Amino acid sequence: MVQPLEFEKPIAALDAQIAELAADPTRTPERHKAEAKRGRLLADLYRSLTPWQKTLVARHPDRPRFLGIVDQLFEEWTPLAGDRKFADDVAILGGPARFRGRAVMLIGHEKGHDTQSRVKRNFGMAKPEGYRKAARLMDMASRFGLPIVTLVDTPGAYPGIDAEERGQAEAIARATEACLNVEVPMVSVIIGEGGSGGAVALAAANRVLMFEHSVYAVISPEGCASILWRDSAKAAEAAVAMRISAQDLKGLDVIDAIVPEPVGGAHRAPADAIARLGDSIDAALDGLGAMSPAELKADRRAKFLAFARAA
Repeated sequence: MVQPLEFEKPIAALDAQIAELAADPTRTPERHKAEAKRGRLLADLYRSLTPWQKTLVARHPDRPRFLGIVDQLFEEWTPLAGDRKFADDVAILGGPARFRGRAVMLIGHEKGHDTQSRVKRNFGMAKPEGYRKAARLMDMASRFGLPIVTLVDTPGAYPGIDAEERGQAEAIARATEACLNVEVPMVSVIIGEGGSGGAVALAAANRVLMFEHSVYAVISPEGCASILWRDSAKAAEAAVAMRISAQDLKGLDVIDAIVPEPVGGAHRAPADAIARLGDSIDAALDGLGAMSPAELKADRRAKFLAFARAA
């Protein structure tokens, strides 16, 4: 059963009622009515989510993660380890793979799916060696002519002392620079949380896509509220002001396309959500296929310079 979020309590109550009715074959008509009511309520609820509710959906523990997407969409994935400087960071994974018949370089954040794996992956918060590994793989992809696909899902880069000692800011900047300088098509997808420079370092791409209920911002709503009002309880208010949803960011031309999620979010039907994601990535790569290396770099440069002009 899907773990309900705080705002989904009416759905959870109906789920419990449906389960009770399902145990009694004589009450099948009642169960069908309850299921229809649940479907309508779920659709109405997800049609009008607030930015804060979208943040909670983006963080749902059952949401599709990097490794689950790899299993369904990619073949022959060969993970490559290490930054050739210090260590391997398993919060960022990457390596060559095959996507619907074409060879690509796949890179992304992995948050983990349970307590043990989340601790192992540092909750998707990469250290400098993770971003240096990503930059190394992007350079490799550029040399071998492999289109790059990145899957972004992180609350932000790891802010610990050890990360700062090893040059976290410089590593993020180098990864962002690598995104901008590669001579191959690059498509990035925000699949859950896109937090701060830790996300941009893998998302300075020709085409940036977002799952319908993902979020993308320079800081978390809680962090923003703590800075502006010294009260993290005002996170919902901050989320509205920050315009972090896919719909807001598409309107601002920060992203290029929204990947629709099944009713009730990607965590309710992950296989369906991942299939839709595959179609969107395929379309984005097709749209970039005819561009020369110089045109691809110019396209990226124009895309991000336009943000400054708009501001």
